[in-house]
Parts: sequence; structure tokens; C-alpha cells
Amino acid sequence: MIPGTGHLRQGRAGAWLLPAALISLLLAGCAAPLQAPALLRESPGDLPRQVELTDTPFHPQDLYQCGPAALATVLNVQGIEVTPQTLVSEVYVPARQGSLQTEMLAATRSRELVAWSLPPRMDALLEEVAAGHPVVVFQNLGLNWAPYWHYAVVIGYDLDEATVILRSGTLERHVNTMRRFERTWRRAGYWAFLAQPPERLPATATPLSWLRAANDLERTGRLETAAEAYRTATRAWPAHPVGWIGLGNALYAQGDLDGAEQALRALVTHDPASHAGWNNLAHVLHARGCGKMAREAAACASRLAPDEPLYRQTRRTVAQSPAAPAGDCGPTQEQQPARDLRCPH
Repeated sequence: MIPGTGHLRQGRAGAWLLPAALISLLLAGCAAPLQAPALLRESPGDLPRQVELTDTPFHPQDLYQCGPAALATVLNVQGIEVTPQTLVSEVYVPARQGSLQTEMLAATRSRELVAWSLPPRMDALLEEVAAGHPVVVFQNLGLNWAPYWHYAVVIGYDLDEATVILRSGTLERHVNTMRRFERTWRRAGYWAFLAQPPERLPATATPLSWLRAANDLERTGRLETAAEAYRTATRAWPAHPVGWIGLGNALYAQGDLDGAEQALRALVTHDPASHAGWNNLAHVLHARGCGKMAREAAACASRLAPDEPLYRQTRRTVAQSPAAPAGDCGPTQEQQPARDLRCPH
């Protein structure tokens, strides 16, 4: 009898019949087709045929402690001297006999790195490895109804042999067929992540995926690293407003009002219709005591989005903004050419 499934029913000739609900559960992981066969058929020309990141460190795992071992591996790649043993207290949950994904990501951020989640695709995984990025993957080496969770690090692949190479468990070079690996990865929801320096984008990063990871740093108080990640986004995608807003907010939170103002001015220069940019700029100018410009920026935000109550609140906040001390809003701010703060009509 399988725990939690109720009694199995016996059919003809003593055969055991599984309840319909259990059959559905067992087959649930097979509903979506594997990605590897199509990937191998198409043989993408932009990927090298073979890649192996042989310099990737190896930490044989202790019992149930594949999480600390996998995390130590990718942190070492980024020059952070840490062992699995020193990570146990951060990521290992004794009651679960394993590590939770949230702890893995938090431990990465605590070392001033971006914890960036990969898209759930085989081609994205291989592209990151081809770019020189070892990838932490989460696997279910058991069954859907009897999982055996495991973390490993993908360090290579061979398209001709249809294999994936991992640092896994006690195996420094675990070669697995691409299909078999994908089945174990799919049963764990295709979860994977990179430990990435904030100044270096993943090969498959998109604006929103990178900005989400930067925002996670900001929310956990890693403001300098978050600002650098946002700055990276503004260089890669200068037309995307969220990078500039994130950079402005992170610098503002650090007390760098000059930097925050520069970021938000850059945004409204790139995109004069960005009402969020104007609103945030109003708050920065208010904090600097640049009353006239703060009120103009707040009025612009309200004009561009008249139904947004937050912007009406901003106008009330800056209405009595004090005059700036002498020199604080000099030629580079209050007396800038009108085109720098021209609100579109």
C-alpha cells in the first residue's frame, strides 16, 4: 500500500489496480513533451557542439547536503572562498533533510551577487553553460509521488552525444543523457539559477527577469549591489524605464540624492511620457529642497496620469517644498535648460 493513496483494488487474476486519481498523479509529469529531442533535431547553430567548464570546483556532498555543495561550487566560481560546511547553517534545513530554494537564493544575495532564475528551457540552460556560467539545477531523482530532491551544478554538455555533464553528489563528472537529465529537472519544475556578479548579465537575460532579480536585492537591503544591477540594466536596455526607476530608488535609499536625480533625469530624457519617472524625480527634488522644480515634476506626473491618486499625494507633499539653500539648486539643477524638464502635452 502506498501511503496516503488508500487501499489498492485487486482485479482479475490477482492483478493490483491503481485508483484513477493515483494514475493521474503518476502521469502528470509526462503530460508536457521533453524539450531535448526537438533541441537536438534542430541542432542550433549558435551553440558550440561541446562545452565543459573543467575549472569548476567540486565539493563532494555529505548526506542530504547537496544544496550547500552546489551553492559553494558556484560561489567559488565567483571568487568567494566558502565551503559547503560553512553554508550548512544558512541553507540546510534539518527537519527537511535538505535545502530550500529560498535559502539558496538568499545566501547568494547575502554575498552581493545576483540570484538570477533561468527560464524553464533546455536551450537557455545550454546557452548559459556555453557562456561560461555553471548553473545550479534542482532535480527530482525519484517519482512525482515519491520525490527524491537533489541539487547539482551543470558544467557542460555534448550535442553530438546528447549528454549533460554535472557536478553531482559524490561524482565530479556525472555524465547523463540529455533526456534522462531533463526528466529529473522537469519533475522539479525546471528550477535553476545563476550566482551572477551585478555588472555581468546572463546570456539569456531579459529586462524583466534581470530587473526582478535586482529588485530582490533591493528588497533585502543589498542596496549597493542592487544599484549596480540596475545600472547594468540601464546600459543594456536604456529605453526600459524600470532600470532607471530602480537605480534612482536604490541611490535615493542610500542617500545619494545627486545620483538618484541623474538617473531619473536620464529616464525622463529618454522617455518624457514616463509619469512614474516624473513622480519619483519630484520626490528627489523635494528632498534636495529644489521646490520649484519639484512642483513642476509633480505637476507633470499628474498631467500624464491624472487618475493616479499617488501622484496627487506627491503634489500635496511638494506643495510646500522649501527653497533650496544657496548653491544646492544651481546651474546644474534649478537653472537647467527648459528642455531638460519639459513635460509633454
